[in-house]
Amino acid sequence: MLAFFGYPLIRNVTMSFQDYSVATYFTGEAPFTGLDNWRAVFADELFGASLWHTLLFTLGSLAGQFTIGMALALFFSRRFPLSGVLRSLLLLPWLIPMVVAGTVWRRVLDEETGVANEILRGLQLTSANIPWLSSPDAALISVILVNIWIGIPFNMVILYGGLQEIPADVREAAVIDGAGPVRAFFGVVLPMLRPVVTVVLVLGFMSTVKILDLILALTNGGPAHATETLGTHTYQLSFLQLDFGQGAVVGNVLILVSMVFAVIYLRANRDGFTEGR
Repeated sequence: MLAFFGYPLIRNVTMSFQDYSVATYFTGEAPFTGLDNWRAVFADELFGASLWHTLLFTLGSLAGQFTIGMALALFFSRRFPLSGVLRSLLLLPWLIPMVVAGTVWRRVLDEETGVANEILRGLQLTSANIPWLSSPDAALISVILVNIWIGIPFNMVILYGGLQEIPADVREAAVIDGAGPVRAFFGVVLPMLRPVVTVVLVLGFMSTVKILDLILALTNGGPAHATETLGTHTYQLSFLQLDFGQGAVVGNVLILVSMVFAVIYLRANRDGFTEGR
């Protein structure tokens, strides 16, 4: 743990207070600069935009993944022929590597030759090609939709497992008391799923907020930085601009955000275990 997690974390924090550049690898010198890197990053307008895009990307992805995942979990909670086969097929997006999924969707959403525009034109839903990934107004929405597609299976599987733990007689009692499907869901099912929902949302947040490979494969942070997030901003600063100090600052911000939600996740697990006992 110390070798693979502790040391890199300490080095990343240390680098954020140093003038760490390519020359450091040759000279071994990385002068201490205090809070200069932090001030430079926070004063950069691109950092504010990246933070805002990260928030929109994360919240949009979580909302879509959870809503559709819950709907599918409820759908599959009823037994019917081939339900197991369909659940297995729906796991495929989750099993595909991010880079592969991003590359495929980049071709699907291509403005000129993409399948998406061809289908929309064939259905006469649009007469002009939609610039899914080349328009600053549409690029972030497109990236969010692709990430929703990838994350639906995870939400479905975890929520489906939670639904199986709810006793059938509890639902039947709600129906006997006159509760309709909607009232039974919000009054009985959802409260009993609270620990599972918390874990799904927290884990989803922690995995979504730091996504890099999907965005690089789809848009590389463009166009005009419209899909620049904290993850891609860290990559740009560290490996393209070779300013490892400022890149470490953005990385530390991501670590702090993830740590907050890690604590929430641990507390939710503890509370859920206590309730189970």
